[in-house]
Amino acid sequence: MNYELFIGLRYLRARRRETFISLITVISILGVMLAVMTLNVVMSVMSGFEETLRDRLLGINAHIALVRSGEPLREHERLLAEMSQEPGVMAASPTIYGQVMITSGSRVSGVVVRGVDPDRVNNVVNIQSYLREGTLAALKVQHPLQVEDRTVNLPGIILGERLANQLGVFSGSPVQVVSPLASPTAIGMIPKVRRFIVAGILKTGMSEIDQTLVLMGLSEAQQFFELPGAVTNIEMRVKDVNQARQIADRIQRRLGFPYFAEDWTRLWPNLFSALQLEKTVYFLVLLLMVLIGAFNIVSTLVMVVMEKKKDIAILRSMGATQQSIRKIFLLKGCLIGVIGTILGVILGLLVCALISQYQFKLPDGVFLISTVPVRIYLSNFVLVTFASLVVCLIASIYPARQAAKLDPVEIIRYE
Repeated sequence: MNYELFIGLRYLRARRRETFISLITVISILGVMLAVMTLNVVMSVMSGFEETLRDRLLGINAHIALVRSGEPLREHERLLAEMSQEPGVMAASPTIYGQVMITSGSRVSGVVVRGVDPDRVNNVVNIQSYLREGTLAALKVQHPLQVEDRTVNLPGIILGERLANQLGVFSGSPVQVVSPLASPTAIGMIPKVRRFIVAGILKTGMSEIDQTLVLMGLSEAQQFFELPGAVTNIEMRVKDVNQARQIADRIQRRLGFPYFAEDWTRLWPNLFSALQLEKTVYFLVLLLMVLIGAFNIVSTLVMVVMEKKKDIAILRSMGATQQSIRKIFLLKGCLIGVIGTILGVILGLLVCALISQYQFKLPDGVFLISTVPVRIYLSNFVLVTFASLVVCLIASIYPARQAAKLDPVEIIRYE
């Protein structure tokens, strides 16, 4: 161990008459520790929000959607075969989207109908795991309904949980789907109305989806929206969600206009951009807490320099160079930063583990998720550690330079 490091370590332990300086040193370490801990916890929670929200959205929505400008996809079987062979694509499924009104008694709600192929959709989006009642197979069969003295068979439909509660229906209840596009008849234009049986209840945990989503069999959706042999989207699942944009761009270049391939990052750009911006802002704002801790390091080192003037003069008279004196106080400041940063990282990990363990609840209906999510990434902790150490090093430079400039002759003469 060189003598600069030895003296720097020795200055961390003050003598009895220097208790006040020792206390300030402890406060400096605690300041850095709390700042690093808070920054690590906030970064982990924000990463958790971003990833959990992404997983929830991609659990019910495809990674890539292929559409045709202004027209439905009538050659979808050929496109399905091509997309299934595309490198990076795991599965593809046809889908029909449309907006309708759904009624039950006097209750009405505007919803989005998603016509899916029950045999293929679960390969693209894991809808089955979100079904609280019923199965996707129920969309393929007719369901009997007793009406007065006769039995009628109606197709099945799956509703989001909040939508079912709003309409006051449950599995086996009849509902009416009303298209806003009127159909011409002998007596004029009238809305298209068709009855369905609630064959399942869907719960994703995201209130916006659970309140507006309706699943319908693909053949029934083609008939209702008058799209025989056509679909509106081809949805795809890819192996790596982070490569979805590159795969979508490759498909777009190959097919060209009028086809458009949209990946999940383009479907909700504002949402994920806002989350990323919040994460960056939180990092910069909370980094100010590390700066506050760094000011404590500055004040601590300045007081140590004032207290250790005689020691500095003796060291200089014994042959220590200005660079050695500067190194002693730089090492002391860095040691305060290292100790505080290490303690902050450890406490940050413990707090993140506690949040993950006890699943703190969020207000229902305010967020898209019900509990505080946490995702611990080594890259975030390394970034915080590096930023903290750099700030502490910069804070140590000024006091170290002032200590190195002291004139040993003047100090010995007057003190």
